Amino acid sequence: MLLAKNLKYSIYIIHKSFGLSVFPDFRTKITMNGQNRSDIYPGLEVDIILKKDQRSGKLTRGFVKDLLTSSAYHSRGIKVRLEDGQVGRVAEIVEE
Repeated sequence: MLLAKNLKYSIYIIHKSFGLSVFPDFRTKITMNGQNRSDIYPGLEVDIILKKDQRSGKLTRGFVKDLLTSSAYHSRGIKVRLEDGQVGRVAEIVEE
């Protein structure tokens, strides 16, 4: 641990399978970035990227109606249908 504190640059490792970030002081932080199906549920407010907006990265905000991705994890974000019918991948979970 002493060696890790003396490093000139901070170490930042993302373990995508579990959405965990490990920091140099060995604290663990849970990240909710839209890649884990278990973090997303109907009624949750999210920002999604529609297929047509993938190049620009424009976000669309709405509430989840259905989860369309069946796997537990997706590197580009879980695909959802919003209550207004738009379909896209979750870029961010809105936390208030």
